[in-house]
Amino acid sequence: MFASSSRGGPAPPGRGGAGGPAGKYSVDELYGLPKKNKLVRGESVRRRSQVSQGGSSGREGPTLTPAQVLEAARRLLERRRLESYLLEAGIALEELESGRTGMVYRNLGKSGLRVSCLGLGTWVTFGSQISDEMAENVLTIAYENGVNLFDTAEVYASGKAEKTLGNILKSKAWRRSSYVVTTKIYWGGQAETERGLSRKHIIEGLKGSLQRLQLEYVDIVFANRMDSNSPMEECDPNFRLLLLEEIVRAMTYVINQGMAMYWGTSRWSAMEIMEAYSVARQFNLIPPVCEQAEYHMFQRDKVETQLPELYHKIGVGAITWSPLACGLITGKYEERVPENCRASMKVYQWLEGEAAGSEEAGA
Repeated sequence: MFASSSRGGPAPPGRGGAGGPAGKYSVDELYGLPKKNKLVRGESVRRRSQVSQGGSSGREGPTLTPAQVLEAARRLLERRRLESYLLEAGIALEELESGRTGMVYRNLGKSGLRVSCLGLGTWVTFGSQISDEMAENVLTIAYENGVNLFDTAEVYASGKAEKTLGNILKSKAWRRSSYVVTTKIYWGGQAETERGLSRKHIIEGLKGSLQRLQLEYVDIVFANRMDSNSPMEECDPNFRLLLLEEIVRAMTYVINQGMAMYWGTSRWSAMEIMEAYSVARQFNLIPPVCEQAEYHMFQRDKVETQLPELYHKIGVGAITWSPLACGLITGKYEERVPENCRASMKVYQWLEGEAAGSEEAGA
């Protein structure tokens, strides 16, 4: 996940002021020795003198050899280098040490939403490939290790993924403010009015998602791919701008109604995102906060070449999906399709062709 981070946060601990490195990271602590009782300056000097002369105080802890002192000094130097690096990157050291998990959190784009650098998606797995018990175990492990971003969509397992995720969140009774839930709207049903990005489907589709998730709101609702209608665009060149205005107005409405905190795009081109942003600014509406894009070894152009300009110009963040290219990068499809993997499922048999294509590209 890519996100901008603030450079205005507190400086990492140990960089000036009272309680600096000398107070926090003693030689004994850096080397892992037990803490000694604090001594006044004269007493400390006297005891060191006794030890150097072969005497013993009876209560003195283990003494440091020259090699141990050098090792402790090296660790202190490495720590200060790390602090300097984090300061340059705009990340406070507290972000790495405050939690028991070590998870790093960042702002999503230029928004104030703090998300974990790793998120958990429910595509294919929840509600179809794995049992509900396994899904609960996976979600629990992720949450307990600092993951606070859970992604789903109305189309995943025909809505069963949202139901499974909602049941788990309800049973766990975690604080709603402690995690982020995202869902995507586009394919909601078989009827013409149950798919696409019309105002009707955005509002009704999100209501359906909230009902399945058993939540009052989602943190981010995504427009899952741009709603293109080529016959209309051929007749009216302005059709796409009119459709974009309808989408942005509908997303602004669901946010103002408290059904979502933010909205974003998924699988949109950089030009379409920029146009949506321009429409939002023109009519005083809410612009998208992030783009969810495919990003892995075989798909790098969009995230690395097309989107960076939007990161800096309009503050759009990025959430990436399929980091392992649906498992192709793991190499498990090199000889045959393993049982119980997604490529063995009828709906995802197209992955066999993708695997063959990646092998040809590698050759």
